[in-house]
Amino acid sequence: MHRRSMDAMHQKDAEENLGKTEDAEENLGETEDAEENLGETEVRDALAAKAAFLGSIGDREGAAAAYSDTESKTASGAAKADMVFAQIRLAILYQDWHGVKKLLAHAKTICEAGGDWEHKNKLKVYEGVAAMYSRDFKRAAELLLDSIQTFTTSELFTYTSCVSYAVAASLVSLDRVALKERVVDSPEIRSVIGHVPALESCLNALHDCNYREFFRSLLGVIDIIRADMYTHPHVRYYMREVRLVAYNQFLESYKSVTLESMATAFDVGLPFLDTEVADFICAGRISAKIDKVAGIIETKRPDAKNALYLEAIKRGDLLLNRVQKLSRVIDVD
Repeated sequence: MHRRSMDAMHQKDAEENLGKTEDAEENLGETEDAEENLGETEVRDALAAKAAFLGSIGDREGAAAAYSDTESKTASGAAKADMVFAQIRLAILYQDWHGVKKLLAHAKTICEAGGDWEHKNKLKVYEGVAAMYSRDFKRAAELLLDSIQTFTTSELFTYTSCVSYAVAASLVSLDRVALKERVVDSPEIRSVIGHVPALESCLNALHDCNYREFFRSLLGVIDIIRADMYTHPHVRYYMREVRLVAYNQFLESYKSVTLESMATAFDVGLPFLDTEVADFICAGRISAKIDKVAGIIETKRPDAKNALYLEAIKRGDLLLNRVQKLSRVIDVD
């Protein structure tokens, strides 16, 4: 019985592959006929159909060449941008993020030269995805939040997904005031975020300083990130960054606080909190010190004037080093 079902599946696959081959030959024939007998518009449409078909059957090189050929025969900036966006989607499918970066630069040039607002907004979404993949969550949040009101990039993902990406990126990149203004109080986000309960709960808990609920709902958010094609490679990095945001927000309210009360607020074990906060302090990500004997964390408020003074000294030293190097080169000559 099992062998019979397997044979039937193989037969079905063979028939589908045969149909695709016949379609490919038909598409290629239409393209050649259009180039010989029809006008520029028909040629462009035939090439675009050929490129889309080659992409659908996994012929990446052939599809890329066909898209480039189509673009060279296209005068409209919007149509050219569509061709480049199609190539970007193909590069994303094959996880070629270096190719995505080059194509985005090309798409930006096209949009700046003659693209309409719709394609410029689409470009923001594609750039936001690339920024998110490269862990530049601040830029990703800015780009995706800007594109939510006029979202039209449904060929890449749904509107709900766009909102989810924007909120997830905002959690690790925006301060509490900006988070409230741009995310928590946004009518566009509020109308959709309910479809992703874990993310909604995580967002509201962080804003309301309910850290126990924040850590609980964070587990659901991590499951979503782990299952997503764009964010799953960065799940461990994201977990650390979003917890860091919560720790810093909690410590801003205190000059000193016991480790035990902080562990209770986050509903985590004391050894885990002690180790993680110590790691962040050593990395310079949390401005505080731990008094292990007393079991407290003492926060250190950064002095803005002192920071500017130290920055000026640092830049002055760099300038002096460069001048000295230049003077040595001049003396040698």
